[in-house]
Amino acid sequence: MKFAFRFSNLLGTVYRRGDLTFTPDGNSVLSPVGNRLSAFDLKNNKAETLPFALSRNIVCVGQSPNGHLAILVDEDGVALLVSLLRRAALHHFNFHSPVHSVAFSPDGRKFVVTKENVVLMYHAPGQDRHFNPFSLDKTYYGPYDETTCIAWTDDSKCFAVGSKDSSTWVFGAERWTNLIYYSLGGHKDAIVGCFFEAGSLDVYTLSRDATLCVWECDTDPEGLLLPVVPVGGGRRQGPAVAGVGGAELQPKPDVVRGKVEPQNQNQRGGKVKYTRTGRHFFNKEGDFNELTAAAYHRGNHLLVTGFANGNFHLHDMPDVNLIHSLSISDQSIESISINSSGDWIAFGCAGLGQLLVWEWQSESYVMKQQGHFDNMVALSYSPDAQYIVTGGDDGKVKVWNTRSGLCTVTFTDHSSGVTAVTFNATGYVVVSASLDGTVRAFDLHRYRNFRTFTSPRLAQFSCLALDPSGEIVCAGSRDSFQVFVWSMQSGRLLDVLDGHEGPVSGLSFSPTQGLLASASWDKTVKLWDMQDSWKTKETLRLSADGLAVSFRPDGGELAVATLDGHITLWDHARAAQTGSIEGQHDLHGGRRELDKVTARHSAKSRAYSTLCYSADGGWVLAGGQSRYVCIYNVKEQILVKSFEISCNLSLDAMEEFLDRRKMTEFGSVALIDEGAGEEGVALPLPGVKKGDMSLRHFKPEIRVTCLRFSPTGRSWAATTTEGLLVFSLDGAVVFDPYDLGEEVTPVSVRQALRRGEFTVAIVMAFRLNEDKLTLEVLEGVPHTDIGVVCSTLPPLYVEKLLGFMAVTLETSRHLEFFLSWAEQLLSLHGHKLKARSVELLPAIQSLQRSIQRHYDTVSKLCEWNRYNMRYTLALAQQRGLKRQAETETGSDGDSDAPSASDDQLMEGSD
Repeated sequence: MKFAFRFSNLLGTVYRRGDLTFTPDGNSVLSPVGNRLSAFDLKNNKAETLPFALSRNIVCVGQSPNGHLAILVDEDGVALLVSLLRRAALHHFNFHSPVHSVAFSPDGRKFVVTKENVVLMYHAPGQDRHFNPFSLDKTYYGPYDETTCIAWTDDSKCFAVGSKDSSTWVFGAERWTNLIYYSLGGHKDAIVGCFFEAGSLDVYTLSRDATLCVWECDTDPEGLLLPVVPVGGGRRQGPAVAGVGGAELQPKPDVVRGKVEPQNQNQRGGKVKYTRTGRHFFNKEGDFNELTAAAYHRGNHLLVTGFANGNFHLHDMPDVNLIHSLSISDQSIESISINSSGDWIAFGCAGLGQLLVWEWQSESYVMKQQGHFDNMVALSYSPDAQYIVTGGDDGKVKVWNTRSGLCTVTFTDHSSGVTAVTFNATGYVVVSASLDGTVRAFDLHRYRNFRTFTSPRLAQFSCLALDPSGEIVCAGSRDSFQVFVWSMQSGRLLDVLDGHEGPVSGLSFSPTQGLLASASWDKTVKLWDMQDSWKTKETLRLSADGLAVSFRPDGGELAVATLDGHITLWDHARAAQTGSIEGQHDLHGGRRELDKVTARHSAKSRAYSTLCYSADGGWVLAGGQSRYVCIYNVKEQILVKSFEISCNLSLDAMEEFLDRRKMTEFGSVALIDEGAGEEGVALPLPGVKKGDMSLRHFKPEIRVTCLRFSPTGRSWAATTTEGLLVFSLDGAVVFDPYDLGEEVTPVSVRQALRRGEFTVAIVMAFRLNEDKLTLEVLEGVPHTDIGVVCSTLPPLYVEKLLGFMAVTLETSRHLEFFLSWAEQLLSLHGHKLKARSVELLPAIQSLQRSIQRHYDTVSKLCEWNRYNMRYTLALAQQRGLKRQAETETGSDGDSDAPSASDDQLMEGSD
C-alpha cells in the first residue's frame, strides 16, 4: 500500500468569510473557505479546493485582470501570492497589520492594499521573466479611520478608497497636475462600497446606513495632466538608496498626504472638481437595515446591494430604478460579486456558510450550495465510492459527489444532531441516527424519508450499523445503554439488546459472519450472534472506556479504540487480544488558549475517537482530539505516517506553546470576548437589554470526528472542524518501479512493442511503472490479440493490470477497448483472482465504479437520443396529418385541385 496521500478536496464548506470574486471569463467563482481557496466551475458543475493554505483564515482576495495571479491575505495581514494556473504558491509577504481590501488595477501593472488608515500601491508582478513581487510604489494618507473598500477607474489612472470615517478619497495613480487627491463627504456612516462609472471619473458611494450618493466630476479621464518636467530635470521621486558597492537600488516609495479642505477645495483653479448630484436612501421610512455589501457592473449599469437581514436589491443606474428586491436568508450578506458579462451574481452568507449564484434576468439559481453550519460528526462512503454522506450537529444529512465536490441532496428531517450515517449495500439508501430518538432511512432515487425507526421509549442514539445485506438496522443508545434492532423491510423493532452498563459508543457488523460488535463506556466490547437469537457470544474486557470499534474487511480481526489512547486488536473467534498500539504519543496536539497545563501533559488525556481499516485490511487509520491523523501497520503495530489535516492558527489547540505576550496579571487575553465591538456585534452598555445577549465570539477547536477509507483504497476522508477533507493518491506523481533491472528501459519497451512481443512489453512497462508508457503499450496492442495477451500474462501482472485499468477508465475515451481488456482478464483469470478477493477488493471496486460511471453517462445520452428521435417522428406524423386534412378540405371546395401524396406533403412541410 502506498502512503503518498495528498490533500485532494475540501467538501462540506463552501464559504466562511472574505471576498468572493469571479474569474475573468465569468464561468468560475473563487470562494475563501477558512485558510484555503475553493474554485467553483459553474459551467462544468465542479468544485475544487486549491492545494495551498495560509496560516489563518482568508479575509481578502485580489485577482489579476487576466486571472493568472491572485493575492490572498489572512486575518493577521500575511499575504500569499499564488498562481491560479499552476495551483502553486509563489511568494509570501507580511503587511504586519490586518488588511481590509486588495484590488489589482485593470491594466494589471499595479495593485492597491488598504490597512488601517493607509493606502499602499505596489508594482504587480510583470508578465515577463522579471519577477519582483510586492515592490512598494506609493503610500497614500488621508482617511482618519480604517479604510474599507477600493475601486479603480477603467484606465487605471485613479482609484477611490472608502473609510469608516464616512469619507471617500479619490487618489491619482500618478501625481496628476489637476488631481492628486480629493475628499468626498456627504455620508453619516461608514463607507461600504465606492464605484466609478464606465469611462469617467463619476463616483457612486454607499454607506452602511443604506445611503447612496452620486458624485459628478467636471473632468474626463483624458483631461488628467501629467506634471510639467523641467528642462534638464526629471520627475520628482524619493531619494535612491545606495546598495553594496555604490550601486543604486530601487528608489524610496513616494508619499501622498491628503488633507481635507472643505472651503478652498472647490475654488482651486484648474483642479478637478466633484459635485454631488443625487442622494438616495434604500431604507423605507421607519425601517433600518444595515447595508453590508455592494457590487457594481459598469457595462450593464447594475448596482447590487446586500443587507444584514438577508435582503438584496438590484438597481439600474444612474436613474436608481429598482429592478428586483429579494431575500435569500435571514443572515447577513457578507460579500457580493458580479461576473464579467453581468448575468450572474454571487452572494456569500457567513452565518449559514451559504454560497449562491443567481441569474437576475431569468430570476433563477445557477448554483445554491450550503455546508453544515455546525460541526460535522459522521461520514460514510457509498459502495462505488462516488458519493459521501455526512451528518452534522445541525440535524442535516447531506450527500456529496466525490467527482464534482458539490452537494447533491440535503435531508432535514431530523430535529437534533446527527450522530451516525451509513449507506446500505446497494448504495441507494442512506440511514442516519440522531439524538432526537429516531433512525431514518432515505431513498436516493426519490429523495425522501421512506422509513423511520423509533424505540419504545425516547432514547438518544449515538452509533449505527447495518448488516452486509442491509436488512437489519442496529443503533446504540447513549442514555438507556441498550442496542435496538429493527427490520429494514417492515420497520418493526425486532429486539432490544441489554447488557451494557454504560453508553454504547460504537457498533460494527462483521462483513462475513452474523456478528455484531458493540463498544461501551463500561470498558467492554460485546459480540452478539445474529443467527442465535442475538445472544451474547463473547465479552471482551478493555483497559479503559471503549470509544470506537471496527471489523477488518475480511471479518477476521476486530480493532477497538479506548479512552487511554490505545488501539487494541482482537481475534474474536478465540476472544483473545492479538496486539495493542499505544497512540498517546502520536496524538501530540496543541495547547488550547485557556489550558492550565502544557501541550505535552494535555496529550496524556487525549484518545482516538474514530478508526477504520484500510480496504485491504493491513492498515488502521485513526484520529481524534488532535490535528493529526495516523496510519498504523496492523502486523507490525507501528506508526507508518501521520497527516496534518490543518495548519490554520485561527482554530484553537493548534499552537504547541502559548504566546506569553497574551498573558497578563489578570489571566489570558483570550478570556476577553473579541467579538464585542466589531461590526454587527454591538458593545452592550450597562442596563441595556436590547439585542442578542448570547452573541459571542468563539474559537473552534481542531479535532477529527470521523474517518473512513474509500472502498477503492485510493482515498480517505475525514470530518473535521474545517469540513470534510479528502486525501487521495490520484493527484500524486510518484516514481515507484517494481523489479527494475538494467535491461528495463523505455527504449526496450517500445522495441518489444514494435516486434509484436506484447506480453513482454506489458511486463516491462509495469516493472518500470510509468503510467504514460504503460498506457502507450496497452493502446498499441491490436484489438484482436487482447485475448491471447491476457491468457499469457503472469498472475502478478494480471492484478496490476486490473488496478491500472480501473484508474485509466475514469478518464479514457477508449471505452470499448478497455472493457474488452477487463472482460478477458476476468473471464480467463477469474478463478485465480477469487482466491485473493480480499487483497483485490479495492481494485475491483474501483473498476466497478469507473464502469458504472460510464454506464450512467452513456445510458443518459442514449435515452436523450431516443427521446429526440421519438419526438421527431411524432412531429413528422403530426405535420403529415395536418397537411392531409387541409388538402382534403381544399379538394371538397375545388374538385379540380390535384391530390398530393404523403411524401409530397412531408417534403412541402419541410
